Amino acid sequence: MEQLEQIDPDDPRPPFQQVVAVLRAAILTRKFEPGDQLPSYAELAKHFDVAPMTAQKAVGLLRNEGLVVTRQGRGSFVRQRTERAVGLRPHIDQMFQAGDVAIDFAGFSGETLHGALSEPLDKVRAGLLHPSSLRIRILLPDLTQPIGLPALAADRSDSPAVRARSRRITHRSIQGIVETVEELSALGVIEAATAQVRVFHAAPLFKLYILNESEAFFGFYPVVEHSVAIEGKPVDIFDPMGKDAVLFHYSSTDDETSISSQYVEQSQKWFNSVWDSVAREYSGGE
Repeated sequence: MEQLEQIDPDDPRPPFQQVVAVLRAAILTRKFEPGDQLPSYAELAKHFDVAPMTAQKAVGLLRNEGLVVTRQGRGSFVRQRTERAVGLRPHIDQMFQAGDVAIDFAGFSGETLHGALSEPLDKVRAGLLHPSSLRIRILLPDLTQPIGLPALAADRSDSPAVRARSRRITHRSIQGIVETVEELSALGVIEAATAQVRVFHAAPLFKLYILNESEAFFGFYPVVEHSVAIEGKPVDIFDPMGKDAVLFHYSSTDDETSISSQYVEQSQKWFNSVWDSVAREYSGGE
């Protein structure tokens, strides 16, 4: 693993975030080629002098970003379609360096959004990034009621216990974002910083990120069958999996007639229409 840098003990970021940053850089610079297998958790832990659970968490975040895939019993591998799947993260990093930051997200749980924002927000807290303003709007399904997905695999029916599991995952993700933004606002680190969350009664089969009303990233959720623990027992469910979504990038240009520019415009109109009409304020764990 000579190609991997060591983490810096003087870096204010937690070790797992430093490990993520080193591995991400190695993947994006092709030190690890698409299809290459990453070192095992034990090997990464030894190289970075961290606990194996720290290495596992770091690889999990890279998986959330779409950089790697994990194959049961075989290990973790660099995703073959790296360029398309990871287009979001560099744009978010660049946006935080440029000044004003506005992010609209529509999706199922906000897990990948939390993964994409964790490092930039930590750098803002540490004084390494200085955006002049920050506005985040998160649009999610109302999982307090049946919405079709997730569903029991056996008979495609709704399960309150399965939805409750999804609500817990969602709450952890968005709570981390909202609390961090509120802290940055209270400390005066960012002059204007807000994070709002609303829910609506539908099962989203896609995820959408809109950055500064000028770029859109769109991907479909594959619906997959997998087993989850419900009340201590394995249950097979159909679940929309954001980690497996490939994102397509659209950007506004000077040519307002371009398909890409029109896509961004219509995406923003769709988001605003749902946000301002049928969506309601998210009330915690509900």
